Amino acid sequence: MRITTRFAPSPTGPLHLGHAFSALLANDMARASEGVFLLRIEDIDQGRARDHWERQIYDDLTWLGLRWPQPVMRQSERMSRYAAALIELEALGLTYPCRCKRADIELAAGAPQEGVPHFGPDGRIYPGTCRTRPMSDRKAGDVIRLNIAQAAALHPNLDFKETAPRHIGRHRISPETLCREVGDIVLVRRQMGSSYHLSVVVDDADQGITHVTRGEDLFDATQIHVLLQHLLGLPTPIYHHHRLVRDEAGKRLAKRDDARAIATYREAGKTPNGIRAMVGLA
Repeated sequence: MRITTRFAPSPTGPLHLGHAFSALLANDMARASEGVFLLRIEDIDQGRARDHWERQIYDDLTWLGLRWPQPVMRQSERMSRYAAALIELEALGLTYPCRCKRADIELAAGAPQEGVPHFGPDGRIYPGTCRTRPMSDRKAGDVIRLNIAQAAALHPNLDFKETAPRHIGRHRISPETLCREVGDIVLVRRQMGSSYHLSVVVDDADQGITHVTRGEDLFDATQIHVLLQHLLGLPTPIYHHHRLVRDEAGKRLAKRDDARAIATYREAGKTPNGIRAMVGLA
């Protein structure tokens, strides 16, 4: 089977060893099947995206020996596509505007109940304060949320295939789990025109991605994406949630870890094969 994979970084900081591992793994999986490796720039957050970080992404990946078809998909050029997807969800009666700020959500969440999760893949689980507001009441500055209970009720028997060793097999998506551990996710964030969840689902479909490779920290978010795929009539890829590259203390790397940035290793004289060895792909 010829597969199509992708690497989709955000141009908000330097790529580090964890990014190198994810990109190299996606590339290797595609090449092993004589398939296609694609690059996508996830820059919907224009408040944080920077041109120089995007240029460095291209430089770092090229130095690692990766190649991809042109032109590169950039999310900031696809806002009309995301808006069209939102209209589809709105037509199903699944969306509502939300005025709540973070402090409002924290206050409304109240005292935590024992055994009840407080946070999900989208952050603090939303308590539903604005759930009864109609879309006609949308105001400037509102976010748009998905009514997860109504959405899950439309597709109560979902699952997805996972190929990574830790989660290998088929995974059922429970409507009860979605309501309890995910909640009403944000589809459109303030001043962004979309959100990660909505954009990634639309982009993967439009790019014909057959295998999504990403960190195991996003495993719980996959159930959101599979639900959105079915709501929008989009195909569900096979998922591969790979291990995370961690520091000496066991903490996963983040963009603030400049000491482990690919550019830093390049300047220190490391080779692409040396990077492969460092992340366990030699």
